[in-house]
Amino acid sequence: MRSITVALGERSYPIYIGSGLLQNIGELCIEAGFPQRSPLLVVTDSEVAPRYLNQVEASLRGSGYTVVSHVIQAGEASKSLAVYEEVITTAIQGGLDRSSAVLALGGGVVGDLAGFVAASYMRGIGFMQIPTTILAHDSSVGGKVAVNHPLAKNMLGAFYQPSMVLYDLDTLATLPPRQVASGLAEVVKHGLILDKEFAYWCREHAGELLALDPEALGYALERGCAIKADVVCNDETEQGQRAILNLGHTIGHAIEAVGGYGVFLHGEAIAIGMAGSALLAAKLGRDRAIYEDTVSMLTALSLPVRLPVEYDEDELMEAMMHDKKFKEGRMTFIVPDDIGAVSIVGDVQASDVRGVIAQLKKEESPW
Repeated sequence: MRSITVALGERSYPIYIGSGLLQNIGELCIEAGFPQRSPLLVVTDSEVAPRYLNQVEASLRGSGYTVVSHVIQAGEASKSLAVYEEVITTAIQGGLDRSSAVLALGGGVVGDLAGFVAASYMRGIGFMQIPTTILAHDSSVGGKVAVNHPLAKNMLGAFYQPSMVLYDLDTLATLPPRQVASGLAEVVKHGLILDKEFAYWCREHAGELLALDPEALGYALERGCAIKADVVCNDETEQGQRAILNLGHTIGHAIEAVGGYGVFLHGEAIAIGMAGSALLAAKLGRDRAIYEDTVSMLTALSLPVRLPVEYDEDELMEAMMHDKKFKEGRMTFIVPDDIGAVSIVGDVQASDVRGVIAQLKKEESPW
């Protein structure tokens, strides 16, 4: 088992990565400090529940816990205020108290939604992340929880750290290939922002990662989580450096919003956004080879790097104006200076961004 600590003083917590961890989740909840006298709420989705919910409930009850479960419909559309209210209702009816905890069993949607429930129920109760997708290695670490508004992604949320992140690699074996590739977008992103060697390692080992080779995947997830943990520890509430984790997200979130949170998976949209950020870097005078290497890494991982021609530039620009990274009439972008190094650029001109959007819709090389 691999172990990483997110060092945040009194809010520090471990990340455990390994196989067979779900069968011991009851013991791990005791380790996390959740009292057995208080009910636990397991939030999961319609795809994960048939595979793992019974096993999780059995382990928890075997350790003396009362368990309440809520199954949401799988997909980004469930990160809504309406579904949030439904989960809160389940928590109230299940008798959760101030010593209870919410367990997020699933991917990023489940983690974000369940985390927001934990952060707001009785002004904050215990929380454990149990990611079952590769993509969630990013969202489960760092304490950013939220639901979407129809006009903007993650507009309603909080910074709320879990007590533990439990990553059972066995749950990844059933992921469809598209979900695997989507998750690997956030893995390679961590290399693109802070670890040049790891970024190129991802390209070199793309076949093993896509095939879910245990050794390669275990290392990649450990390295990705460690990079994110380091950034979070230096800037928990995104006042500065933590914003570098948003590489590709300004364009990517706009793509998701315009597409209705369903056309592209999150990692796919972020991959296009990272290609766009590399294009923007070239417009701002960086080496064009950054774009070429970024695209080669993304395509090696079976990720898209182009935007469908039917996506309207005005709608995408409007969606970006609602993004939290838009301040005082200027757009803030994370722009690569090299593979493994980025800058936060806070005065990007809208015309340059529009030009990038237009270029992303072209099939030929921009050079």
